[in-house]
Amino acid sequence: MDITDINKFLQLSIGRWRSQRSGHNLAFSHFEEVRSTIDIVELKADEPAVIEICHLYGFDPGSALHPFRMSWEGESDWDEEETLEGNCVLVPIPNQNNPNQGKLLREKGYAETIAAIGEYRITEDGTFILLTEYDRAAAEERIWFATPNLRFRVSLIKTSDGNGVLTASFSSEIRSLSTQ
Repeated sequence: MDITDINKFLQLSIGRWRSQRSGHNLAFSHFEEVRSTIDIVELKADEPAVIEICHLYGFDPGSALHPFRMSWEGESDWDEEETLEGNCVLVPIPNQNNPNQGKLLREKGYAETIAAIGEYRITEDGTFILLTEYDRAAAEERIWFATPNLRFRVSLIKTSDGNGVLTASFSSEIRSLSTQ
Protein backbone atom coordinates (compact mmCIF):
# COMPACT_ATOMS: atom_id res chain seq x y z
CA MET A 1 0.00 0.00 0.00
CA ASP A 2 1.12 3.50 -0.73
CA ILE A 3 0.97 5.33 2.60
CA THR A 4 3.24 8.32 2.66
CA ASP A 5 1.02 10.49 4.84
CA ILE A 6 0.82 10.21 8.65
CA ASN A 7 -2.85 11.27 8.51
CA LYS A 8 -3.75 8.29 6.32
CA PHE A 9 -1.67 5.92 8.44
CA LEU A 10 -3.40 7.02 11.65
CA GLN A 11 -6.88 6.92 10.10
CA LEU A 12 -6.26 3.40 8.75
CA SER A 13 -5.20 2.26 12.24
CA ILE A 14 -8.57 3.04 13.85
CA GLY A 15 -10.62 -0.09 14.52
CA ARG A 16 -10.52 -3.52 16.12
CA TRP A 17 -7.58 -5.74 15.27
CA ARG A 18 -6.97 -9.43 15.90
CA SER A 19 -3.26 -9.86 16.53
CA GLN A 20 -0.97 -12.85 16.57
CA ARG A 21 2.47 -12.07 17.95
CA SER A 22 5.53 -14.26 18.22
CA GLY A 23 8.17 -12.97 20.56
CA HIS A 24 11.69 -13.97 21.42
CA ASN A 25 13.06 -13.05 24.82
CA LEU A 26 16.77 -13.24 24.15
CA ALA A 27 17.74 -12.66 27.79
CA PHE A 28 15.84 -15.78 28.90
CA SER A 29 16.14 -17.76 25.62
CA HIS A 30 12.37 -18.01 25.58
CA PHE A 31 9.81 -18.00 22.75
CA GLU A 32 6.28 -16.74 23.37
CA GLU A 33 3.09 -16.69 21.30
CA VAL A 34 0.43 -14.10 22.11
CA ARG A 35 -3.03 -13.82 20.58
CA SER A 36 -4.92 -10.65 21.35
CA THR A 37 -7.60 -8.22 20.38
CA ILE A 38 -6.52 -4.60 20.01
CA ASP A 39 -9.01 -1.72 19.88
CA ILE A 40 -7.83 1.64 18.55
CA VAL A 41 -10.36 4.44 19.09
CA GLU A 42 -9.90 8.02 17.92
CA LEU A 43 -10.10 10.71 20.61
CA LYS A 44 -10.79 14.42 20.34
CA ALA A 45 -8.01 16.87 21.19
CA ASP A 46 -10.19 18.44 23.91
CA GLU A 47 -10.71 15.20 25.85
CA PRO A 48 -9.30 15.39 29.41
CA ALA A 49 -6.84 12.48 28.92
CA VAL A 50 -5.39 14.13 25.79
CA ILE A 51 -5.10 17.52 27.47
CA GLU A 52 -3.43 15.94 30.51
CA ILE A 53 -0.73 14.12 28.54
CA CYS A 54 -0.06 17.17 26.34
CA HIS A 55 0.40 19.35 29.42
CA LEU A 56 2.66 16.70 31.00
CA TYR A 57 5.13 17.24 28.13
CA GLY A 58 4.48 20.94 27.56
CA PHE A 59 2.56 20.65 24.25
CA ASP A 60 -0.54 22.52 23.16
CA PRO A 61 -3.42 20.00 22.82
CA GLY A 62 -4.40 21.90 19.64
CA SER A 63 -1.23 20.59 17.97
CA ALA A 64 -2.31 16.95 18.47
CA LEU A 65 -2.99 14.95 15.31
CA HIS A 66 -5.54 12.13 15.60
CA PRO A 67 -5.02 11.29 19.30
CA PHE A 68 -6.26 7.80 20.13
CA ARG A 69 -6.79 5.26 22.89
CA MET A 70 -5.42 1.78 22.38
CA SER A 71 -6.69 -1.08 24.51
CA TRP A 72 -5.79 -4.75 24.31
CA GLU A 73 -6.68 -8.09 25.78
CA GLY A 74 -4.84 -11.28 25.02
CA GLU A 75 -3.47 -14.63 26.05
CA SER A 76 0.09 -15.89 26.09
CA ASP A 77 1.25 -19.46 25.80
CA TRP A 78 3.94 -18.59 28.36
CA ASP A 79 1.42 -18.19 31.19
CA GLU A 80 -1.98 -19.51 30.15
CA GLU A 81 -3.53 -18.47 33.50
CA GLU A 82 -2.76 -14.79 32.96
CA THR A 83 -4.86 -12.51 30.76
CA LEU A 84 -2.80 -9.71 29.25
CA GLU A 85 -4.77 -6.50 29.17
CA GLY A 86 -4.33 -2.79 29.32
CA ASN A 87 -4.91 0.52 27.62
CA CYS A 88 -3.15 3.79 27.00
CA VAL A 89 -3.68 7.16 25.39
CA LEU A 90 -1.34 8.10 22.53
CA VAL A 91 -1.02 11.61 21.14
CA PRO A 92 0.89 12.25 17.89
CA ILE A 93 2.40 15.75 17.66
CA PRO A 94 3.67 16.37 14.10
CA ASN A 95 6.85 18.30 13.39
CA GLN A 96 5.90 21.68 11.93
CA ASN A 97 8.61 21.44 9.24
CA ASN A 98 7.81 17.84 8.25
CA PRO A 99 4.32 16.54 9.11
CA ASN A 100 5.40 12.90 8.57
CA GLN A 101 7.77 13.15 11.53
CA GLY A 102 7.08 14.08 15.09
CA LYS A 103 6.64 13.01 18.65
CA LEU A 104 4.29 10.38 20.03
CA LEU A 105 3.23 11.11 23.59
CA ARG A 106 2.22 7.99 25.49
CA GLU A 107 0.37 7.71 28.74
CA LYS A 108 2.19 4.38 29.30
CA GLY A 109 5.25 3.13 27.51
CA TYR A 110 5.81 -0.15 25.71
CA ALA A 111 9.08 -1.23 27.34
CA GLU A 112 8.41 0.38 30.72
CA THR A 113 4.95 1.18 32.07
CA ILE A 114 5.64 4.86 32.65
CA ALA A 115 4.67 7.91 30.63
CA ALA A 116 6.92 8.10 27.58
CA ILE A 117 7.64 10.22 24.56
CA GLY A 118 8.87 8.73 21.30
CA GLU A 119 10.04 9.99 17.93
CA TYR A 120 8.07 8.79 14.89
CA ARG A 121 8.44 9.06 11.15
CA ILE A 122 6.77 7.65 8.06
CA THR A 123 9.21 6.29 5.48
CA GLU A 124 8.79 6.60 1.72
CA ASP A 125 7.38 3.06 1.58
CA GLY A 126 4.71 3.90 4.21
CA THR A 127 6.33 2.25 7.24
CA PHE A 128 5.62 3.93 10.58
CA ILE A 129 8.79 3.85 12.70
CA LEU A 130 8.70 4.73 16.39
CA LEU A 131 11.80 5.05 18.58
CA THR A 132 11.31 5.49 22.33
CA GLU A 133 14.03 5.77 24.94
CA TYR A 134 13.30 4.79 28.53
CA ASP A 135 15.38 4.80 31.71
CA ARG A 136 16.57 1.19 31.36
CA ALA A 137 15.75 0.30 27.74
CA ALA A 138 14.88 1.59 24.29
CA ALA A 139 12.06 0.40 22.02
CA GLU A 140 11.90 0.38 18.24
CA GLU A 141 8.60 -0.40 16.52
CA ARG A 142 7.85 -0.63 12.81
CA ILE A 143 4.29 -0.90 11.52
CA TRP A 144 3.20 -1.19 7.90
CA PHE A 145 0.04 -2.07 6.01
CA ALA A 146 -0.12 -4.80 3.36
CA THR A 147 -3.80 -3.96 2.71
CA PRO A 148 -6.22 -1.63 4.54
CA ASN A 149 -7.21 -4.58 6.76
CA LEU A 150 -3.85 -6.31 7.25
CA ARG A 151 -0.87 -4.80 8.95
CA PHE A 152 2.42 -6.04 10.34
CA ARG A 153 4.42 -4.91 13.34
CA VAL A 154 8.00 -5.61 14.37
CA SER A 155 9.16 -4.57 17.84
CA LEU A 156 12.61 -4.60 19.40
CA ILE A 157 13.44 -3.84 23.01
CA LYS A 158 17.09 -2.85 23.24
CA THR A 159 19.46 -2.10 26.06
CA SER A 160 19.48 1.56 27.06
CA ASP A 161 22.72 2.13 25.13
CA GLY A 162 21.09 0.63 22.00
CA ASN A 163 23.81 -1.99 21.49
CA GLY A 164 22.01 -5.12 22.67
CA VAL A 165 18.60 -6.58 21.82
CA LEU A 166 16.61 -7.98 24.77
CA THR A 167 13.41 -9.00 22.98
CA ALA A 168 12.23 -9.16 19.38
CA SER A 169 8.68 -9.77 18.19
CA PHE A 170 6.68 -9.96 14.99
CA SER A 171 2.91 -9.44 14.81
CA SER A 172 0.39 -9.87 12.06
CA GLU A 173 -2.79 -7.92 12.70
CA ILE A 174 -6.07 -8.36 10.87
CA ARG A 175 -8.89 -5.84 11.16
CA SER A 176 -12.10 -7.32 12.51
CA LEU A 177 -14.80 -6.47 9.99
CA SER A 178 -18.32 -6.06 11.27
CA THR A 179 -21.08 -7.99 9.48
CA GLN A 180 -23.76 -5.57 10.67
